[in-house]
Amino acid sequence: MNESNNSHQAHHPTFRVAVSANFTAEPIRPVLAFWGRVLNRELDLRFAPYDQILQTVLDPSGEFAQNDHGVNLVLCRYEDLGHFESYSTESLQRLEEIVQEMTGALRSAPSHLPAPILFCLCPPSPEFAADPACAASLERARRVIAHTLGETPGIQCIDYTEIDRTYPVENQHDAEGERLGRIPYTEQYFAALGTALVRRAQAMFMPPYKVIAVDCDNTLWRGICGEDGPAGVTLDAPRKMLHQFLLEQREAGMLLVMASKNNEQDVFDTFAAHPEFPLQLRHFTAWRLNWESKAGNLSSLAEELNVGLDTFIFLDDNPKECAEVADGAPEALPLVLPEDIEELPDFLHHIWAFDHPVITEEDRQRSTLYAQTLEFGREIKRATSLEEFIAGLNLRVDFQALAAERLGRVAQLTQRTNQFNCTTVRRNEQEIQALLADGRYRCFTGEVSDRFGEYGLVGVLIVERRESEMRVDTFLLSCRALGRGVEHRMLSALAEEALDHGIYTVTVAFRPTSKNMPARQFLDSIGFGTVETEGDEIVYRYPATELQALRWKPNRLNADEVAPKSKSKPKAPAVRRFVEFARIAHDLRTPAQVVNEVRRQAQAVLANSTAPDAPASDVERRLAAIWTELLERPATSVNCNFFDLGGHSLLAVLLLMRVKEEFGVELSVDDVYSGTLTLGELARTIEAHQLGAMDADEYHALLAEIEGLSDEEVQALLQQEEQAGESGQH
Repeated sequence: MNESNNSHQAHHPTFRVAVSANFTAEPIRPVLAFWGRVLNRELDLRFAPYDQILQTVLDPSGEFAQNDHGVNLVLCRYEDLGHFESYSTESLQRLEEIVQEMTGALRSAPSHLPAPILFCLCPPSPEFAADPACAASLERARRVIAHTLGETPGIQCIDYTEIDRTYPVENQHDAEGERLGRIPYTEQYFAALGTALVRRAQAMFMPPYKVIAVDCDNTLWRGICGEDGPAGVTLDAPRKMLHQFLLEQREAGMLLVMASKNNEQDVFDTFAAHPEFPLQLRHFTAWRLNWESKAGNLSSLAEELNVGLDTFIFLDDNPKECAEVADGAPEALPLVLPEDIEELPDFLHHIWAFDHPVITEEDRQRSTLYAQTLEFGREIKRATSLEEFIAGLNLRVDFQALAAERLGRVAQLTQRTNQFNCTTVRRNEQEIQALLADGRYRCFTGEVSDRFGEYGLVGVLIVERRESEMRVDTFLLSCRALGRGVEHRMLSALAEEALDHGIYTVTVAFRPTSKNMPARQFLDSIGFGTVETEGDEIVYRYPATELQALRWKPNRLNADEVAPKSKSKPKAPAVRRFVEFARIAHDLRTPAQVVNEVRRQAQAVLANSTAPDAPASDVERRLAAIWTELLERPATSVNCNFFDLGGHSLLAVLLLMRVKEEFGVELSVDDVYSGTLTLGELARTIEAHQLGAMDADEYHALLAEIEGLSDEEVQALLQQEEQAGESGQH
């Protein structure tokens, strides 16, 4: 999982994934490990004891409690919660009671677990789903889980219906695997399950994208408006879906802008000529419609919107334009539309960068709020005096203690806000809850409005109450609320809070980054108090009595007073660590593709082996790849021993399942569960079963006999076979 630059990264090079399930979930391990490699993230995979979900959630020394940097996965199959042999009215009622107990325990878990929980309701068996009473009970349980856990901070929910929509698998269930080792799903379904879980976890931890910039001709519509005329362009089915997709993204909080090489009036006339287009000009927050470079236009849009280029996704049908954006604006994410435009819907729905794990009311209003901000900017330019303009704003700041239902928005702001963010510490809901449970910390929010409209919750203060000071741990303000005096009102209100508790000093910690200079300029502009350096922080201490009277005034400090210029070259802006989103959408969007790539990587490990007893036959090489994948160690010799390489009873069951899938051969447990099992012996057993004419002992004896023949004897036997074939004898 990618993360923004913060203090956690230096201390936690690995991302821990702890798994608790009420079925055998270990087959998901290679899939999770594979996605860790794709995302350039070293994963520490841990599995809690089998069928101990509640114990794992509640155990203060369990896998979940020890996970302080990662995500906890709960994989639950409803019918396995009670281990009933049959499902009567009474047993189904008991299952529903168990769900109530489990969700109750999970709901309280975020207060004592340092990492968030991702809960997945997994598919029922075909037999359970086919029973009307069982299916109805499952549906009731689904609603309880969605309602109870879906609204709990620190917990994300996903269920099998969502996975089926995004990663459909025809054959999900493995009856033999379930019978042998409580492994209910096929390899492809474990690939679908693992991919869906990693994708959601990635969205939970990835710095969010904020802006979608789109080209016009042959992207937003089919045709060239400057040549075909505004009325001559058309909207085919894939591009109509693109319009609808972009509107959904706008509803989820993304800003839409245009960056296209067109005459501006041609684009305006095109929208006017096509009122049937789902997307209209009013849906775009800003645009650059000219013949300048798109990289330069994206930079200009980022400046206008006051956001980083690393929050931009750029869509264009032209690979050359995307390549130029990648070169000229490397912070942005350029995406080339598929050459086959019919693939566009699938392509877009498998771009992980568009995922939104949480959508707040502020997200839904973001485009409107940015329009207000842009209007604010135009008005301020027309004002005769800045003091007069600010005085006439009718600014209102509702400063209050954090309400539980606003926790998601506060966590989102810590992840999104870069410019006015004194420490840029990123926290999820779980971490904020844990901090507030300490008792020393409090969180305050600022909801803002003025004559231009409502801005929602845009300011956050997280403070630690100490004996002699109120220390600000987090002070941030959304960039759209800057320049109004909101930050002054918030510190003033905090000073009043401090004085109410008999505390006379307010301390604000500041950690410099490449982007948060506006926050430092504000702290420096206050004009009283003291400034000290403590480790990697600059600490501002203000008397609460003076801070209480803080109000906005024009900043008369010159640049040298605010931030002395360095003689060294300025640092380049930090570039987001990219995930190969386009490759995932093209090449890894189906479970079958994921399975094939996992196998290919296992085979690649073996490809360079020079051992004299390396697997040579087709069966040996394919079997060696399976061993390498299951054992997570290269099986480079036909004489290697399955159990010496780390095999155990569960892996032996998985081996049986993989052999059946790969070779169409159904082996018994006795065929693989032997302390002397070598790769070469198992390969010969598989070959014997494939021949079908003799048992394994006979086949091994025949091989020994053939190996004892001289070259002349082998040649003579081949000639006899040829003569027999010509005469029709067998």
